[in-house]
Order: sequence, then C-alpha cells, then structure tokens
Amino acid sequence: MAKSEKLLKIISSLIENGILTSKDIKKEITNDLKFKKDKLAGSLNLVTQDQFEVLKKIVEKQENIIKELQKKNKSKKAKKS
Repeated sequence: MAKSEKLLKIISSLIENGILTSKDIKKEITNDLKFKKDKLAGSLNLVTQDQFEVLKKIVEKQENIIKELQKKNKSKKAKKS
C-alpha cells in the first residue's frame, strides 16, 4: 500500500471516529507516527551512547595491541633474515 493511501486511510478512520478538527487530526497522526517509531526502535537491537563509547574504547585498545604485536613480529622476522 502506498504511503499516501496509508495516510488517507488513517485520516478517514479518524474522521469516522468523530475527530473532525485539524488540530485533533494532527495530534492523532503525530501520536500514531511516534508509536510506530517507538515500535521500530524497539524491534532493533540498539545500544545506548554509553554502551557504544565503552565498546569503542575496547576496540581501539585491541587495535593498538594488534598493531604493536605486528610491529614486534616484523622486527623479529627482520632480525632472522
């Protein structure tokens, strides 16, 4: 169903239910969109900003350790040659 058809369906159902003023229609549509947004966000596996920052620091530390190990490994190979 096209987006415009969904919007018209919502508006027509609101009018059928007795909501006639434009402010009420705007309020109902806004509430409906907020509910759908919250439902979508809830279905995703999102993390908080704090959790993201902690994970980012852990990954950066691991990357630094890997770089140091690679440097040591290269220097050992160069000494063997």
